[in-house]
Amino acid sequence: MRKPVKAISLVLAGVIMLAGCGGKEVTSENGKKEKMVSVGITQFATHPSLDAATKGFKEAMAEKGFKEGKNVDYDFQNAQGDQNNTSTIANNFVGDKVDLIFANATPSATAALNATKNIPIIFTSVTDPVGSGLVESLDKPGGNITGTTDNHPDATKKTIEFITEEIGAKKIGVIYNTGEQNSEVQLKEVKKLAEANGAKVTEASISTTAEVKQAAESLVGRVDAIYIPTDNTVVSALESVISVANNKKIPLFVGELDSMKRGAVAASGFDYYDIGYQSGLMAAEILSGKKKVSELPVELPVSLTLTINKKAAEAQGVEVKEEWGKEAKFFEE
Repeated sequence: MRKPVKAISLVLAGVIMLAGCGGKEVTSENGKKEKMVSVGITQFATHPSLDAATKGFKEAMAEKGFKEGKNVDYDFQNAQGDQNNTSTIANNFVGDKVDLIFANATPSATAALNATKNIPIIFTSVTDPVGSGLVESLDKPGGNITGTTDNHPDATKKTIEFITEEIGAKKIGVIYNTGEQNSEVQLKEVKKLAEANGAKVTEASISTTAEVKQAAESLVGRVDAIYIPTDNTVVSALESVISVANNKKIPLFVGELDSMKRGAVAASGFDYYDIGYQSGLMAAEILSGKKKVSELPVELPVSLTLTINKKAAEAQGVEVKEEWGKEAKFFEE
């Protein structure tokens, strides 16, 4: 096994191997000889949402008989938010001839597809699979890649409506990484929705986590609220934004529930564990020979909830109305 990229490797254990796949043989619980299946996991960055998706993937695989340490070998690689690392990781997986690649986030999925057109790829945490060039369509992805998207059609809409109607914000600041295609897609959607609700968007772009706090500070005095899309770079440094939001009493809203729990007023979203779990079920079908990649449509999140963090709302000067509980769920630690 190669050395890890930037100390990002964690080698675990393996899957039920199919005919024609490589790997060492193991004895199953029923005494039959099977081959270890190798799964390369490429995760773009470290933050709760992506971590939860990876956990969900593994647990779904285990429930379908692909048990770590028994018949599946996982090679976990984290790019630490570095686009160059995603290519290195993907190319290493191809060189190692893994049997399947699980790509967590758009940059990792793009790098995996650029590296191979033969090894099955299952992605998750991808906002725009079609726009990013990963699949031909959601219903018929084609090629060797499919997975789950984190872009529920109503998620951003509900959040922006809450910001404008309930908070009364007319100026919404958006912090995003210009290098993340998924964020560019969400920015366009936020602008469209904000305009439809009588508000305007002020952009604050960054390229690294080190720039996130300065971007948040640049919005002080210029916006009534801040919205963070599911941008991996910004979310990795979210505490910097939360600090500014708390100190300056600027309501902070985010694109997913894990970030809301860290200290944002509200988010309309779902649990990333669930879309990771959905991806794990898809991978199990492919590895067991029940389905081909091209036969599995891209899946949407199965649930959506507007959740309000009372503690964060108080810290950022928002008066919580109990009537919100009719349409939303309150989160309390």
